[in-house]
Amino acid sequence: MYIKRTKISKKLAAMRAAKERIRLESPAPDYPFEPPKLRRIIVIIDFDFGKMVNIIRLYKTNRIDCYQAVIDGKTWKNHIGWSKILEGIRKSFIRIHAI
Repeated sequence: MYIKRTKISKKLAAMRAAKERIRLESPAPDYPFEPPKLRRIIVIIDFDFGKMVNIIRLYKTNRIDCYQAVIDGKTWKNHIGWSKILEGIRKSFIRIHAI
């Protein structure tokens, strides 16, 4: 038969109380964290047809986990996520067969 527990053990209660006491006594963290305007830079150097350098700058936006992507000084997307950025980079390369 199943017995429902309604009491917390003394050891567990003491552990929780100590953890809470330490949390309350420590200084409060600085919230909210303000990320920098320029979040990431992706540099792509392609040697297939001569040396081509593309620079993708990712700026913060008002959306969570989205960036404003600027490629070589021109805005690519205003709101784009990391996986879509990587997908765009992957699809932009020309497929070359192995010799």
